[in-house]
Amino acid sequence: MSQERITTLLSENRSYLPPEHGKTSAWVCGPEEYNALCSRALEDPNDFWGARASQLIHWFKRWDKVLEADEVNHKYKWFTGGVLNASFNCIDRHLISGRRNKAALIWQGEKETDVRCYTYQMLYTEVCRVAHALSSLRIRKGDHVALYMPMIPELFIAMLACARIGAIHTAIFSGYAEGGVRSRIQGCKARVVITADAAVRGGKIKPLKANLDPILEKCPSVAHVVVVKHAGIDGVTMQRNRDVWWHDLIDDFTLNPDFPCEPMDANDTLFLLHTSGSTGKPTGVMHSTGGYLTYAAHSTQWCFDMRDDDVYWCTADAGWITGHTYGVYGPLSLGATTLMFEGVPTWPYPDRYWRIVENFRVNIFYTAPTVIRSLMRMNEAWTERYDLRSLRILGSVGEPINPEAWQWYHKNIGGGELPIVDTWWQTETGGAMIAPMPYATKLKPGSATKPLPGIDAAVIGTASRDGDIAEAGSKAGHLVIRRPWPGMMQGVYNDEEKYQSYFSRFGCYSSGDAAEIDQDGYFWILGRVDDSINVSGHRLSTAEIEAVLAACPEVGEAAVVPMPHALKGEGIYAYVVTRDEVPWSAQLRVKLRDAVRRDIGALASPEFIQFVDAMPKTTSGKIIRRMLRKIAGDSYDDIGDTTSLAEPEVIGKIIEGHRNLVAGRHETESAPQDEPAAAQE
Repeated sequence: MSQERITTLLSENRSYLPPEHGKTSAWVCGPEEYNALCSRALEDPNDFWGARASQLIHWFKRWDKVLEADEVNHKYKWFTGGVLNASFNCIDRHLISGRRNKAALIWQGEKETDVRCYTYQMLYTEVCRVAHALSSLRIRKGDHVALYMPMIPELFIAMLACARIGAIHTAIFSGYAEGGVRSRIQGCKARVVITADAAVRGGKIKPLKANLDPILEKCPSVAHVVVVKHAGIDGVTMQRNRDVWWHDLIDDFTLNPDFPCEPMDANDTLFLLHTSGSTGKPTGVMHSTGGYLTYAAHSTQWCFDMRDDDVYWCTADAGWITGHTYGVYGPLSLGATTLMFEGVPTWPYPDRYWRIVENFRVNIFYTAPTVIRSLMRMNEAWTERYDLRSLRILGSVGEPINPEAWQWYHKNIGGGELPIVDTWWQTETGGAMIAPMPYATKLKPGSATKPLPGIDAAVIGTASRDGDIAEAGSKAGHLVIRRPWPGMMQGVYNDEEKYQSYFSRFGCYSSGDAAEIDQDGYFWILGRVDDSINVSGHRLSTAEIEAVLAACPEVGEAAVVPMPHALKGEGIYAYVVTRDEVPWSAQLRVKLRDAVRRDIGALASPEFIQFVDAMPKTTSGKIIRRMLRKIAGDSYDDIGDTTSLAEPEVIGKIIEGHRNLVAGRHETESAPQDEPAAAQE
């Protein structure tokens, strides 16, 4: 994040008191109650988390111990001895409590008329059928099932069916290309992959099954592929004895729609979800059943003041952690109605989200700053034509929301009255960690405000003091969590060294984000401090992108850094040294960008690819990426000391090339004609 952007963010001095309307019935109804909860949670965390687990979750057997901690190896087991099932908590218990005919899941397809609604009873029946079907494929407790699917009801149903039988689901974002899908299936050795014929997005059809077939040639663990007939495209190839249509599989079990839940130990793994890290290899984050589900319900209830009569819409894809916690497990465990949408906010017109809010009387709306900024660019008339009065809480997730977007969201969607819950959290944390209580916290546009009760967050280290705790109002440092919490990851799949890296530097969980605390104790998130880029709220590994570029025969060396982006928060800027006698050209740039899109996905496509003669390196050969980040962010005056470089003169050439590239002054250095479309996708 550029220094200019940080300065702008931290100079924000507007604030908004929580609304009075609705405060008396809120779960946390004022700052006094919030402060009391924080004090209680830190004074006696076992009592606090034990009480929350009892209030929110149905246990087949109560735990013996709230927390079993190995501080030396940073291993934390929550609710040891407890037995439960996530599918039971999200479905079965609501049948018992009288919500049988209440809407559990509403799905809106891309076409206006494509709508499906499942009551809790209907959802129970479908989940049981799929659980029975997976069992017939010899999937048992502890087996891995990969879900490479669009945003359709079958995705949520498959997740809950896996949870019902104790299988570990691994959701894979349908926008990933071959490399991203293959590495995730191979990484968990999935025995079954559930997919669809195609995804529908922005009026276009993207084949999924056809993309999957060549990938599975390198995934010997996969014994079965279940295919949902969603888009109805022709020519889907079904391999004999391996592939089966979803409807054919579950139709065999229509006469027996009940399937019992597998009793799960609280520390049995519920799901595995891969996130990008600094090594280029996706990090397989494992979440437990008891701790994760408790924290999902806890944070959903308090962050969004969730009530069981709410219609709640989290716009995130279930291929990301946000879709898991706040699309499925959080709202369904609380008995609310969750809304699922397959399309995009600007197609066919920029009013799509607001049309859905009005049609289904959505009460809580949770989306990303990237979406808000993209809709800001459209005329406000797109929002004014709809009745948004059903909304009572707005949310933001994925990256820091800039104050301008916050104000637009507050004014045009919230009518200048609704609280905005700006949440900071990660795949590894399982749920929101720093966020306002909507009826208890004064809001500052751009700040995630304060930690939730039970979360001990701090900022450690400055440029001069690497291990000191930063006081309020001090310089930025590393954002850490000093005490364990139930939603934290239980480990990294088959990579203990990677798991320990989260704790090794400071002796507690290090988020990899930089933050600053202002004089009021509010946290301001300043972006990544490791080798990841946050594009539209999605964390991407620079090393993974560099590896794809370096694999191209024309490339001798590549370095990837983040750059400020008005819409996405951060964009991707790539520096490339070509091999001898390879000419620089717009055609080569297109080829390199296509390679990244093919192997990782469109989300990882660089905004700019700059050809350079050489990288800025130390005498030992290490690339100084800090300088490359400064150049990509136009911070030439703060480039730092170049005397330590092996070839100091390369910096001037790179700066000149960067200026020419962004200005489009050289034909060989100009972006290809399809760049705007690539950036939007």
